[in-house]
Amino acid sequence: MSQPVESLYKDLDYQFVDISLLEKALTHRSIGANNNERLEFLGDAILGFVIAAELYKHFPQAKEGELSRYRASLVKGDTLAILANNINLGHFLRLGQGELKSGGFRRDSILANAFEAVIGALYFDGGLEAAEKFILLTYREQIEAITEQSSYKDPKTRLQEHLQARHLPLPEYTVIDVAGKTHDQLFKVTCKISLLNDATIGEGNNRRKAEQNAAEKILKQVEHVKQS
Repeated sequence: MSQPVESLYKDLDYQFVDISLLEKALTHRSIGANNNERLEFLGDAILGFVIAAELYKHFPQAKEGELSRYRASLVKGDTLAILANNINLGHFLRLGQGELKSGGFRRDSILANAFEAVIGALYFDGGLEAAEKFILLTYREQIEAITEQSSYKDPKTRLQEHLQARHLPLPEYTVIDVAGKTHDQLFKVTCKISLLNDATIGEGNNRRKAEQNAAEKILKQVEHVKQS
């Protein structure tokens, strides 16, 4: 290894009791039979569980399919490799000569596998609490990014979710006018919901944009009703 594994303690925010576990987690199969593959298997399962639980808490309104998509984006190899690079994990990998010469310490797949193996090592040394603490610490920005993205859903989606949460009928959209030539049309669409007596009218250069505009106007009215 190019650096002693103890140098990782700061980024892991954890000090190993059994340092051989961390050393094994950083040992690629090109070294020999005593490698990190079994720890990787364990770490993969722990990571999936911790991320699933965190998403469940963060997004109480999200359905199973949406949660599954979030989890998949967080535990895919590309994401793991980025997180591994964030803590300079490549500097600590134990690689065979062939992998060293081919730049294995920079290879995403090797970095991702080692990251999961480190989680497995943390679990064995400090229990689920140690592994969970590390995962949530390293994933903080990624989870916050998903939270931010979800807050910027388009108006039609936000309106639908607002009504569904209150067990109300879905909005009705009706095209009332299409003006202009084919390449330069203006659509007018109404949006009607059971909460309000009057429909809103939205405009746009296609039907989808007109519906979004009408839904945005409805959302503003709904918000005004809630505040009054």
